[in-house]
Amino acid sequence: MNNPAAIDLAEVAKLRSEIVDWRFKSLPANGQTVAELIDAGLNLFEDGFIGPMLVIDADALRHNLDTMAAWCARRGIALAPHGKTTMAPQLFVQQFDAGAWGMTAANLSQTRVYRAFGVRRIVLANELLDPAGLRWLADQLDHDPDFEFSCWVDSVRGVELMDAALNRSVDVLIEVGGQDARAGVREQDEALRIAEAVRDSANLRLVGVGGYEGAIGHGTSEEAIAHVSEFLRRMRELTIELAKRDFFAGLEEIIVTAGGSAYFDTVADVLGEPWPDGLPVLPLLRSGAYITHDDGYYRSVSPLRDAGPGAFHPALHIWAQVTSLPQPDLAILTMGKRDASFDEGLPEPQLHRDADGKITELTGHVSKKLNDQHCFLTLPEGSPVRVGDWVRFGLSHPCTVFDKWPLIPVVDADNTVVDLIRTFF
Repeated sequence: MNNPAAIDLAEVAKLRSEIVDWRFKSLPANGQTVAELIDAGLNLFEDGFIGPMLVIDADALRHNLDTMAAWCARRGIALAPHGKTTMAPQLFVQQFDAGAWGMTAANLSQTRVYRAFGVRRIVLANELLDPAGLRWLADQLDHDPDFEFSCWVDSVRGVELMDAALNRSVDVLIEVGGQDARAGVREQDEALRIAEAVRDSANLRLVGVGGYEGAIGHGTSEEAIAHVSEFLRRMRELTIELAKRDFFAGLEEIIVTAGGSAYFDTVADVLGEPWPDGLPVLPLLRSGAYITHDDGYYRSVSPLRDAGPGAFHPALHIWAQVTSLPQPDLAILTMGKRDASFDEGLPEPQLHRDADGKITELTGHVSKKLNDQHCFLTLPEGSPVRVGDWVRFGLSHPCTVFDKWPLIPVVDADNTVVDLIRTFF
């Protein structure tokens, strides 16, 4: 069950009273509230929705939440999902209900959204040096003694800037990086100098080590996984060395965190190994895309990508209508870059809905390209697609889908709307 202190359920519940109007593309703009639309049990194709229509599959969503929670429990790994994937407080509630330890943010704007909904434990997986941002953070910490926060440092200069801008204690982790990868220290000696600077500071406390292995490996080859494992072992070795030098003295818990949505099994293998001398390490994953999975990039790289009860299910789809058949092998549909992701592969045509409402699988059809508001669909000979029909597409990389939709229907197997998810980008 959800920990009441994890997020403010009353603030999240207020989202149900928002009026659904012209601000929310695809939805019936009839002046009803979110709650009223949900209670009406509307059908996606019969009750005033307009295309294109992004939807979340309710069964797949529930399956993914349960699957990830069970996997983490088996591996003895805590999870602070990366909220930037969805920026949806209603989904944060479901992640906390499934046992999430906290939430991860990538920047302070995301952190402010989390705090607006009372998220109590946040890992900012980035450096935070902006004086105005640090003043805001200090005010949040001062006014909410239950708020737990940590961010990353990767330079002595960064430590000095944070210390100068603060007038109260803030927890930090040393970020480890890799050559040409992203932020983070490259050498252990530099990490030790940073740890010394934190210890000498008036306002910072060192609580762990963080890193992002997704910037180190690409794909699922043995070579890629070996690079990721070596990187994680560097994080592990640094943590042990810092502990030997008493940089974590007095801590009841040392956070060691990695884990995007591609290599979290390798993270569990390396960071989940027993730690020496009873070191109180909390191995913490930050995976976010698992909640909807996808029909593209993560389908090819996720550790739980294979079909079966223990695998994630794609939960994010978009329906678009055919508006033109300008030539025998081409259809134009009402969906484009403003509606669907395209940075990790084009949308995948999967289902066809004809004029009679019959839905069948669609094979041999390929998304050729996207304009801002148009999809170019290549048709095989004998294609059943006609003007006015609908096509459902699978999507790749959910992180660049959610940010295009402020209010997203959750649908059951009959395309009845059972919930509406509000996002804040």
